[in-house]
Amino acid sequence: MSDGDIRGQQQLHARLSELESEHRDLDDVIAHLASDTPFDQLQLQRLKKRKLGLKDEMALIRSRILPDIIA
Repeated sequence: MSDGDIRGQQQLHARLSELESEHRDLDDVIAHLASDTPFDQLQLQRLKKRKLGLKDEMALIRSRILPDIIA
C-alpha cells in the first residue's frame, strides 16, 4: 500500500467520523424537536431527509474502505 493509498484511507476514516457525529447530532435534534408540541413538521422532514443523506454517504464511504470481496 502506497503513501497515497494510506492518506486516502485516513481521509475516508476522518470523513466517516465527521458524518457519524453529524448523524448522531441530528438524532438528538430530531428527538428534541419531535418531543415539543406543536412541532414544525416541515423542519422535521428536512432533518430526517438530511439524516438519510448522511446515512447513504456513510455507507458509500464504508464500501470504499472495506470493499466487498467476492469469494
